[in-house]
Amino acid sequence: MAVGTILSFDDVKGYGFISPEGGGEDVFVHANDFGDQRPSVAPGMRVEFESVEGNRGIKALYARLLNPGAPVASRPSASAASTVTRLPVTDRGDDDECDVLTAFTFRSNITDLLVEQVPTLTGAQISQIRQHLTQFARSHGWIED
Repeated sequence: MAVGTILSFDDVKGYGFISPEGGGEDVFVHANDFGDQRPSVAPGMRVEFESVEGNRGIKALYARLLNPGAPVASRPSASAASTVTRLPVTDRGDDDECDVLTAFTFRSNITDLLVEQVPTLTGAQISQIRQHLTQFARSHGWIED
């Protein structure tokens, strides 16, 4: 069995993504794969899972929380995600500030946007898009590490 961390999870939509501990493509996980642990699942939690290659990327067949009662690793909340560093800019007309996100927050926002707006994307495609957009944003100073 593999081990990873819940990257994103939306119980209302019924799915999320696991970031494998050893790296690689994010793993799609359906909420029902957690069985009775489903109500306890949250981003940042460590999980053990089995996965297979599906038509749309890697997906979990089974998932189990490793320490259901343990504190969740910190992940920016909605209010924290909107807290950004303001930096002066000179080429945006009369707007003299811009939002600079952390790389983690940027990738998380991109993942949520892609999953919601383009549900046909595979986990591998989402991972590649995030990687390229993060590099692009970093080269333009839109994110900080």
